Amino acid sequence: MRMTQFAQRFCKKTGILELMDDLGQAMAGSTEMRMLGGGNPAHIPEINQLWRARTQEILNNGQELEETLANYDTPRGKESFLEAMAELLNQKFGWNLTGKNIAITNGSQTAFFLLLNLFSGHDTKGQLNRVMFPLCPEYIGYADQAVEEGALATRPAKINLTRPGFFKYGVDFDNLEISDDIGALCVSRPTNPTGNVLTDQEVHKLSALAASKDIPFIIDNAYGAPFPNILFREATPFWDHHVILSMSLSKLGLPSVRTGILVGSEEIIDAVSACNAVLSLSNGSLGQTLVHPLVKNGDLLRISDEIIRPFYAERAKTAIESMQDAFSTDIPYRLHECEGALFLWLWLPELPISSFELYQRLKKRNVLVVSGHYFFYGLEEDWDHSKQCLRLSYAQDPQDFRDAAFIMADEIRKIMDQNP
Repeated sequence: MRMTQFAQRFCKKTGILELMDDLGQAMAGSTEMRMLGGGNPAHIPEINQLWRARTQEILNNGQELEETLANYDTPRGKESFLEAMAELLNQKFGWNLTGKNIAITNGSQTAFFLLLNLFSGHDTKGQLNRVMFPLCPEYIGYADQAVEEGALATRPAKINLTRPGFFKYGVDFDNLEISDDIGALCVSRPTNPTGNVLTDQEVHKLSALAASKDIPFIIDNAYGAPFPNILFREATPFWDHHVILSMSLSKLGLPSVRTGILVGSEEIIDAVSACNAVLSLSNGSLGQTLVHPLVKNGDLLRISDEIIRPFYAERAKTAIESMQDAFSTDIPYRLHECEGALFLWLWLPELPISSFELYQRLKKRNVLVVSGHYFFYGLEEDWDHSKQCLRLSYAQDPQDFRDAAFIMADEIRKIMDQNP
């Protein structure tokens, strides 16, 4: 069998493949694995009940069920859902959107495959354009999405020590040059993997840089406002004509319905819709149908504010306390300030082995984490910091997290004793 360059690029083992394999095997396996890897949202009882009730409503309404299962939508999505989403965002933020400013994709991962390849790769003049991530580390799922090699570029974050045991990344604007081969800027906010939330000032400055170069500014808002609103600090949602805002239903507790939502100019939305038609004809309707009435009546914002956000805020607080108890004062470590998303980002500045080796050792002890090195792609120079970090999900059972924290601390102590 003769494989193409495309096949060689996308069939190789990647960080996101390893992460999802670990997640699937942990969820399906018989081994008692403490699952701190993956980005699966928690099963929040009130939210599960909500989706159960909505499913029953759809079953009881034969017309709604048949329209959901038996009809194709447009390549942009279900028109009624698009209009309702535009109205919700207009009411909340005053953005002056219409349904033509919104497109649905089969999950945010698919959305970013389209976006990153719309703005990176060789153009009609033969120039290799790149997408720039101005704050590295950045989401593992972007790392291998460009069809062409070398089409993604990142810049190392500035490390700010905030208080004992904590730090925060910031955009290093002094060393951020937007050269003519940059086709778009892209950030996640809150940031996966670190829980960092770019300040409003950083967002406005990046937006101005993108606008000055006449390139899009892509903001991945999968964990942000107004839904699921897993934000623990003030952050103003942002959109403008050159901004592409990505949202998702996954962290509402609906990861398997694969519903991504893009907000952009009509030109961008038309391009995404054209790609949707070629790749999948149309998008799945189930997520849009489930959530539509909650978008129309505003309940989507209420459950985000009153149920989802407080649930994760409490889980984050408990997870940080578990880390502090387990690591005590004898292990040099810092946690990134937990400002949103589902993760703690652990920095071990004196770790004598790589984070990937630590991941492998912890896996043998039935603790699954994600090695931080996967999140440092596209750098021009090696950075020791990239081998000293782990991403830890706190979405699952707090006692499992606490047990895992003490196992991690025990394993790190053994490593440090063996490598004085």
